[in-house]
Amino acid sequence: MGILNVTPDSFSDGGKFNTLDAALRHTEQMIADGASIIDVGGESTKPGYTPVPADVQIERVVPVIEKIKANFDIPVSVDTTDAVVAKASIDAGCDLINDIWGLKKDGNLAKVVADSGLPVVLMHNRENTEYKLFFNELISDLKESVRIAEAAGIGLDKIILDPGIGFAKDVDQNLEAINKLEKIRELGYPVLLGTSRKSVIGKTLDLPVDERLEGTLATTVIGVMKGCGIIRVHDVKENIRAVKMAEAILNANGHY
Repeated sequence: MGILNVTPDSFSDGGKFNTLDAALRHTEQMIADGASIIDVGGESTKPGYTPVPADVQIERVVPVIEKIKANFDIPVSVDTTDAVVAKASIDAGCDLINDIWGLKKDGNLAKVVADSGLPVVLMHNRENTEYKLFFNELISDLKESVRIAEAAGIGLDKIILDPGIGFAKDVDQNLEAINKLEKIRELGYPVLLGTSRKSVIGKTLDLPVDERLEGTLATTVIGVMKGCGIIRVHDVKENIRAVKMAEAILNANGHY
């Protein structure tokens, strides 16, 4: 999953792709590099972000979704937690809703997704970061998102889980979540891993945001080894190569 931030203030590439022509050129490049989904976001969710009104998000993402669907044969997801934005994006032709609040922020989003019949990414997130048993609570929080989805009529075959690396977690908790990805996979749903250039890498390696590729690649390989089905990244070409190499090793059976 290639990241397309059409925002002026994203933590890694804010302002680089927030014109229609730039967004389309970057989409074309990510597809050439091997992306199989394009994730369009109109609101930065970096730490301390300011929420963007729905109408502004719609102005940012809808023209981009329409142009991508008109010009390329590739699924498009929209990264939003807002039901109004999701509905406008669905009408524009998007194929997947990616919600960083796991259907817990906007009470109308679950019904919008259910009515659309589209799949949804339920990411782990929470306001209260005081955990007693961190990973157990992460799992129970994800199960709650699944219950919300199911109650709204979203098919269980439409659900993708995301551990929410970089959200409501400190460095050690982020590392633990990555280390236990197979436990999330055991819940029975595909898992999306989004670690690209995030602060857990920067703080672990003491590196700025533009020097986190190698750290991202390490998390990508571990994600593949632990059964993740989608890897959400900025640097598509390099991560695709890492995925292919990891898969080649995992699939080698030694027929002599």
